[in-house]
Amino acid sequence: MSTDTPPDRLSTNPRSPHFDLEVLQRGIGIRFKDRVRTDVEEYCLSEGWIRVAAGKSRDRNGQPMTIKLSGPVEAWYENKSDEGETGGEAAADQTEPSAD
Repeated sequence: MSTDTPPDRLSTNPRSPHFDLEVLQRGIGIRFKDRVRTDVEEYCLSEGWIRVAAGKSRDRNGQPMTIKLSGPVEAWYENKSDEGETGGEAAADQTEPSAD
């Protein structure tokens, strides 16, 4: 698997076989129907769908109820792990207070 290509399918639920903590910690951006979404519980690029929480409702095991939405899905990594360029502004913000 290429390090700059997100997995075809990913879930935020630790009980799912598609859960991958390392990928989630790196950060995944999702665009669904030309809109960036931050509430995605699971996605599949090849099948073209996302799962989002259905309000505050829960199932009998206490897990959030989800609905499946179909449409064009794009995914990308928020943080590039192999390049030192990311976080340049964040690193500058962190060094300013300690320099005083």
